[in-house]
Amino acid sequence: MLKGYLSITKPGIIVGNLISVAAGFFLAAQSEAANGMLLLNTLLGVAMVIASGCVVNNIFDRDIDRKMERTCNRVLAKGEVNPDHAFIFSLVLLIAGTALIYREANPLSAVVVLLGYVFYVFFYTMWYKRTSVYGTLVGSVSGAVPPLVGYLAVTNYINIEGVLLFALFCIWQMPHSYAIAMFRMQDYRNANIPVLPVVAGIEKARKHMMAYVVAFNMVALALFLVGEAGYEYLAVAGAVCFMWTRVTFKPVTQENYVAWSKSVFKVSLVVVMGISSVLGLELMTTAI
Repeated sequence: MLKGYLSITKPGIIVGNLISVAAGFFLAAQSEAANGMLLLNTLLGVAMVIASGCVVNNIFDRDIDRKMERTCNRVLAKGEVNPDHAFIFSLVLLIAGTALIYREANPLSAVVVLLGYVFYVFFYTMWYKRTSVYGTLVGSVSGAVPPLVGYLAVTNYINIEGVLLFALFCIWQMPHSYAIAMFRMQDYRNANIPVLPVVAGIEKARKHMMAYVVAFNMVALALFLVGEAGYEYLAVAGAVCFMWTRVTFKPVTQENYVAWSKSVFKVSLVVVMGISSVLGLELMTTAI
């Protein structure tokens, strides 16, 4: 039973988002006072709010989850967890996570994390995901909130650096998500989810992905030019951006699009790990 409740929080998604929370925290801590306890409380609070959103997503999507090979074995889709009990579980996580961020970080961070929750649960899960090709874009907004919350937990104010950080992760999610949609296209067709590769075809989706990767490169550079990120960040960001651009701009055909999209997806993970890690390394170097 406990394993079932843990699974509907989507631990993999939580871990991925916490990496971005840490990235925002590390960036802000280069110019503002911060400590390890604040980082741990922020990570825990955001983790609980994300877990709550994932539980609601599992509850609401259990009908389409049954139609997708990737999700058909989820416990809510199989009826192994009571949806009403799961909903209560999500409320407890949401209240506890928001309260922790409000108390241990600041009210601004709590407000922003709640806005991200609203975008994910109401605008993405309950509305755009099933009805519009722009669902991915709406989802990217909520996905870019965790690093901003990590940043705001330290600064308690929004500036151009915070806006660029938010934009960076928002843009990153677009080619990342389209890549998943490409190598999982049959699943999305079966569930009648209107993602761009299904609706408009592989070639159009590829052009969008290339444009987003170029935009990502520009914002990554802007973050160095106007923010506190140092030359270590510039070197690592330049390297991973080059890798992502190189993979994304490779020719794509009906025969190789699955392998290509998996490559784009894998390199996107390297990108976010590289940028997050170097920001933490820069902070440690500065502290020493």
